[in-house]
Amino acid sequence: MLGQARNICILSGHRRGEEYPRYMIWEGNIRKEIRWMVNLALVDAINSAPNHALIFTTTTNNKPSCTLPTTTTSPSPLPSTQMALKAVHVTDVPSLDHVPENASLALCSSRFPNGVEMGRSAFKLPKFVVIGHRGNGMNVLQSSDRRMRAIKENTIMSFNAASTFPLDYVEFDVQVTRDDCPVIFHDDFIFSEENGAVFGRRITELTLSEFLSYGPQRELGNEGKVLLRKKDGKIMPWDVEQDDSLCTLQEAFVKVEPAIGFNIELKFDDHIVYEQDYLVHVLQTILKVVFEYAKDRPIIFSTFQPDAALLIRKLQSNYPVFFLTNGGCEIYEDVRRNSLEEAMKLSVENGLEGIVSEIKGIFRDPGTVTKIKESKLCLLSYGKLNNVPEAVYMQHLMGIDGVIVDLVKEITEAVADMMKSTIGGEGEGLTDGCGAVQGNTRPQFSQQDLSFLLKLIPQLIQI
Repeated sequence: MLGQARNICILSGHRRGEEYPRYMIWEGNIRKEIRWMVNLALVDAINSAPNHALIFTTTTNNKPSCTLPTTTTSPSPLPSTQMALKAVHVTDVPSLDHVPENASLALCSSRFPNGVEMGRSAFKLPKFVVIGHRGNGMNVLQSSDRRMRAIKENTIMSFNAASTFPLDYVEFDVQVTRDDCPVIFHDDFIFSEENGAVFGRRITELTLSEFLSYGPQRELGNEGKVLLRKKDGKIMPWDVEQDDSLCTLQEAFVKVEPAIGFNIELKFDDHIVYEQDYLVHVLQTILKVVFEYAKDRPIIFSTFQPDAALLIRKLQSNYPVFFLTNGGCEIYEDVRRNSLEEAMKLSVENGLEGIVSEIKGIFRDPGTVTKIKESKLCLLSYGKLNNVPEAVYMQHLMGIDGVIVDLVKEITEAVADMMKSTIGGEGEGLTDGCGAVQGNTRPQFSQQDLSFLLKLIPQLIQI
């Protein structure tokens, strides 16, 4: 039987909160997106080696049956555990004898809601995605542009405002308080003023109640501490046109439009060297909330902290992990953070699904995009240039998978026009002519034009 050619599926089962996934093999013809909830007999040996797998076979009523291989033994009764199994189709594997030794890493995969597909060997977004930076855009309090001070960043109000536009995800920063509550806040320190004196406290040293005491309060009649922000050494009032209270990660899951995805940035201080035990504790605290409240919401984890990126990948396999990098625009002691090449090396060697880079780093070395895509990594970008429609359009042509933006309304409209142009028969934008979309002329480039522009961009942005 093992020598016969047939289709099989590698199944990945993962219990909520469990560090290591368990892998099984399904034999027979099934649909690609089938999911089973079954009670499985589990033994410790399954954790240690992929070849100690449970074998599933089809029965006459097309239901799965489960048997333990003879190589697995257990001196005591086996516990019954409910697991969710997700199948991915693997075509025409000659026999179970020829499944690679590392099949549990190379072939297992999951399917995300809304068409997002993810596997250890490949992660693919269904289209060019737009992600709202800290919701509807970050606050730049000193800016003369009112749009940068319209809504308080990283708040429920900002997330829901962004969700009214054709947006795929909102991005936000998560830290964990001293009493183990994941909260949403970007800066390492929070500032206030009392009796004319300005004081700041580290977010991770606050309790939840202390954190929520800053800014507008949920309860009518309660007055919170004055919220200030420190930027480039200057302290200024955190004044915005539409204010909102600070929030927790759990609240975001409960109160934000469920169709919008979450790009959860795992926030750590760039100037601290963290012990692994501390990182594991923080990440497990965040994962506990995610596993309990995410439901079918699409999730992407990202972080600038290299060790946190590797750990969040080891601690869970349900959601993709992206490594954040400045792409060489800033230099750090940890060399893994200092270039797109290092980011690519870290991601490939450790099974991460993608990279998020400052767009200047990509434009400075556009040839790296091809290398990243050949490595089967997804590539997103962030930065001020992403608020310029032409820069976003250029990234689409280059093969970048999506952008994190502050001007959500303007960029989602520009991307919608861009996609209409593509759907309307303009191809992928690499044509010899110019196309018009609802009266707006969108640039179309030949391959020769694009090659010239890629060489010119680093000089234009002077980096």
